[in-house]
Amino acid sequence: MNDKKIQKIIKRTIDIILAPIILICASPLFVIAMIIVKFNSPESPLIFKQMRSGYKSKLFTMYKLRTMINEEDANGDLLPDSQRLKTWGKIIRKTSIDEIPQMINILKGEMSLIGPRPILPSYVEKFDDYQLRRQDVLPGISGWQTVNEWETPTWEKTFEYDIYYVDNFSLWLDIKIFFRTIYMVFFMNRTTAEYRPTFDEYYEAK
Repeated sequence: MNDKKIQKIIKRTIDIILAPIILICASPLFVIAMIIVKFNSPESPLIFKQMRSGYKSKLFTMYKLRTMINEEDANGDLLPDSQRLKTWGKIIRKTSIDEIPQMINILKGEMSLIGPRPILPSYVEKFDDYQLRRQDVLPGISGWQTVNEWETPTWEKTFEYDIYYVDNFSLWLDIKIFFRTIYMVFFMNRTTAEYRPTFDEYYEAK
């Protein structure tokens, strides 16, 4: 068994150990956040579920605490995200409390604590061979792209950072990302990322 395989086994073991610990420790804040969500949007479900593309593009259902209201326009269509994301939702996102339900995805083996962010299947269908390489590892809650490009993400840099992680995976890199993520959550005055085009818009503009 080579060194990379051993490190991946250790990585999975760490995921299985840390996920329930994080889930338990974060539960008081998560309960408060759920109360806030329910108070501001009582008719909508607390947990947001969406199909995402994971390891080797295998589909799975990703869980998040909902941070947007389901407000519609006169035609019955959902309003743009910017209008449905209220102050309380922005706070929940900035503190990353909305990511806590993904500990369930980790325990199910669908995600890891560290890896490229899980992405929509409709995007992955349009990836070229280079872009598909980001699917060669389990998606994560935080990753190399996340800690390097929080405020102004672009698709070009996203692929660059994600594929760098795939090519340079090590436990040391995971540890570095883990602690940089903690620093971002607790000590950085993060702002909501500026608008970037969807992958469909990016793909059509190429």
